[in-house]
Amino acid sequence: MFAAAIANRIDKSQYQNREDQYLRLIRRYEKDDQQRFPVMAQAVIEALEENPWQDFLGSMFMLFDLGNHWRGQFFTPYHISQFMADICDSGLKDEIQKKGWTSVCDPCCGAGSMLIAFAEICMKQEVNYQEHVIFAAQDIDMTAGLMCYIQLSLLGCPGYVIIRDSLAHPMTGHPLFVQPADDTWITPFYCSNVWEWRRAAVAMDRLCRSGQQQDQKKYFFFTFQRGAENVRSH
Repeated sequence: MFAAAIANRIDKSQYQNREDQYLRLIRRYEKDDQQRFPVMAQAVIEALEENPWQDFLGSMFMLFDLGNHWRGQFFTPYHISQFMADICDSGLKDEIQKKGWTSVCDPCCGAGSMLIAFAEICMKQEVNYQEHVIFAAQDIDMTAGLMCYIQLSLLGCPGYVIIRDSLAHPMTGHPLFVQPADDTWITPFYCSNVWEWRRAAVAMDRLCRSGQQQDQKKYFFFTFQRGAENVRSH
């Protein structure tokens, strides 16, 4: 429900589906229990404000033994994620200097521990990840994927989380672009002006190249802030 409340502020193409899902979920609870959800959401916000560099939801998930061990659902401890992010940041500044941005992908994201740790590394290297890094995440489990979505959104990470089997349906294509779908969750900063302009620039560059090469392939870019009616094809 928290994820739907965030997503419906920006991705109008999926607004009604997620609003209906939100209402179905909230109606399962008594009114007294319904009042607890905003309190829990506030607790998550305050925890990440106090210490943004942690996998708060993932650690709570494991603390209460909510993982499905039959599916190998054990979230990576944050200190391990920090180590992994630290050894994967080679050439970070060079790539950003070359093209203005970079991307990081976790095809089995869980609650987002690896991606949060990468954002921490960016900050330590004085890289503004909100303007220079796209975070692409995927997980087969909706609960895990939406925990990742909530945390990336609250930390201001531009990107998206796809709830899909990454082995059967891996992410492909340009990391700046993602098709609107009910299993795709766009973070608020993905729709910021700096990333809108970058997508437009890439689309125009591809249009020019395809015209020169007589390539009939179409490219798409989306303005999520104004809804699905502004999907444009080139």
